[in-house]
Amino acid sequence: MAASDGSRRVELSSNDCVTDCCGGVFVTIQRRGDRVVWTDWKNTDDIRVPLPADVHFDAAQYVAELARAAVDVSWEEPVDSIARLLTLELAEADCFECWDCDVVSIRPQRAGSARVEVYFSHRGDSQSVGNSFVHDLPVAGDEPAGEVVRRFVELVSGSDPRETARRP
Repeated sequence: MAASDGSRRVELSSNDCVTDCCGGVFVTIQRRGDRVVWTDWKNTDDIRVPLPADVHFDAAQYVAELARAAVDVSWEEPVDSIARLLTLELAEADCFECWDCDVVSIRPQRAGSARVEVYFSHRGDSQSVGNSFVHDLPVAGDEPAGEVVRRFVELVSGSDPRETARRP
């Protein structure tokens, strides 16, 4: 969460549900000279939980830690790596666009058999259930994440993804 001279409100929590339903933890981040300050904490899930006071960081150390954290993916499970790499790859590739489709979301699923769900729809029609599709990418712990992503991009590039997808 980069800091700039202007304040920016960010959500720190990540729910399995949407924030409007299950709430979240928010903070305002701002750079003030050689300091980064986290202020105005808010917990919309449980107002009984005490919130921290303002937190101050050395700006140079803060920027260095963000850069380090951005490249450290050692904590990821294979399902997380595939979802992250697929998000990056599909943002660069035009494989869905050639079929007049847009990717709506990419969701790692841990329950049951691990898989990554790729939700997509006809371009400009993501709100219509009848025009929505899902591709399931099974995750095997022994297959490199990059290989799973490459194979999926090749599949979508070579044939209409709607033909092999399921409806949500």
